[in-house]
Amino acid sequence: MAMTPATRRELLRISGALSAVAAAGSTFGLQLATLGTAAAQTMPPAYQALVCIFMFGGNDAHNTVLATDANTYGRYLSARNTGNDPIALMPPGAAAQPVGAASTFTPGRTVSRASPENWGGVLPITPLTPNPIPPGTNATTRTFALHPFLASLVPIWTAGRLAVAANVGPLIVPTTKAQYNGRTVPLPANLMSHNDQQSTWQAGAAEGARRGWGGLMADQLLSMNGTNTVFTAVSTAGNAVFLSGRDVVQYQVTTGNNTPAVRITPATNTSLFGSSGNPARLAQVIRGATGGSYFGQDHAARVVRSMDSAVWLNDAFTMADVTAIPAPTTLVNPVTGATETNALATSLQTVAKLIAANAMLGLRRQVFFVSIGGFDTHDIQNSTQPVLLNRLGHAMSYFDGVLANIGGVNMRNAVTTFTASDFSRTFTTNGDGTDHAWGSHQFVMGGAVNGQNVYGQYPTLGVDQTGFTNPDMSGNILIPTMSVDQFGATLGRWFGVSDGALDTIFPNLRNFTLRNIGFV
Repeated sequence: MAMTPATRRELLRISGALSAVAAAGSTFGLQLATLGTAAAQTMPPAYQALVCIFMFGGNDAHNTVLATDANTYGRYLSARNTGNDPIALMPPGAAAQPVGAASTFTPGRTVSRASPENWGGVLPITPLTPNPIPPGTNATTRTFALHPFLASLVPIWTAGRLAVAANVGPLIVPTTKAQYNGRTVPLPANLMSHNDQQSTWQAGAAEGARRGWGGLMADQLLSMNGTNTVFTAVSTAGNAVFLSGRDVVQYQVTTGNNTPAVRITPATNTSLFGSSGNPARLAQVIRGATGGSYFGQDHAARVVRSMDSAVWLNDAFTMADVTAIPAPTTLVNPVTGATETNALATSLQTVAKLIAANAMLGLRRQVFFVSIGGFDTHDIQNSTQPVLLNRLGHAMSYFDGVLANIGGVNMRNAVTTFTASDFSRTFTTNGDGTDHAWGSHQFVMGGAVNGQNVYGQYPTLGVDQTGFTNPDMSGNILIPTMSVDQFGATLGRWFGVSDGALDTIFPNLRNFTLRNIGFV
């Protein structure tokens, strides 16, 4: 049976040309030097990049961005300062208690490194624009704070380069508590399922989705990158549906001291099976594109693309602007006290290097995907989430600092970074952790961000009880009031995607009155 061009393209996509990055130079250096002269050693003025930091496992947003008005904090405390290992954070201004001391926050408990009492109070952040007070919240002013181990983000917030998108989650249509409880409106498939909600966040559909909104956005702007499009969508976290487009094929890289997936160069491997000529011959065989099979030809073309792209990128990484990017500092694990390397910061260092290499590669639009895992805190949340948030804040702060000077250019305005996660966690504790829920709060960072504000309605918090009915929560689950479609479309508009294309990428967007949330 004859293979159609469309089928061949799908086979090509499935077979995937994946390459890792090394720091070595190569025989393509002269070609890249020529390209670099032609492109000039400055970033194209229209360059823009989106960077997604995905927190796999479902980050507990209730302990990430908190409402601290007395009315809300009282309900927060009653829901979370209970159980075998209470997870409630200390109020703003509270001093850290010595390790081993008896707790006054949770009577009868001994304070350890993994106790909220030892971390001090949450860190106040003041929005430039007061967030509206929703029905059910009895407060004159809404006040907010971050987790104690997100201190690295506070200066970025104060400088106006960080915003909070409140109560975001997958939605098909605006959904009220009554509609959710009665199942009278369409709901996203398999809510609170890890794999399905990771996919829904990234691609708008449950597990098995083939194209994500990052890749589809890149498709729309692919022509801006000319003929050199291979580095348009880049993942440091393996295959990500977020980056899968119709035309864009994601390029996967690893971080640190790595080598390409296929690396056969006579210059660095001088002997194979006892012969100095065999390395070059093996490379020739692997790169061979002869044969009558369409699949064989496409596979060979993909192998050539992978090998050549790795060589190009390795040479680009020898540029002064790339090598000048500093490595992230180490940080102290707040639970163990040990000094550790932050893998998320290292991933963002790789992203920064790729951005710096654009002076040579000449792209004008890029989408990146990096990740940090471990947020499924059903148990021992006090020993887990603080460590992860410490890494998140440290990595984002590092990235913000590096972007301030790439080859003498401040790239903050050209790069917008945002967080995402499967879902948030239940408002109540299960004793020493939390379970799967729905709506969550996310960060958006960058020089183009309209920062120092909380966007969307920060919800009323608290479980229903005598005399109190929460309009925003069903049981202990927060119902989103900002859809992922609205969140993504706002980023897409900044990225340069047209309104018509956004309606195609986010088919549920037309169900929401507000298309642009305004945080960027």
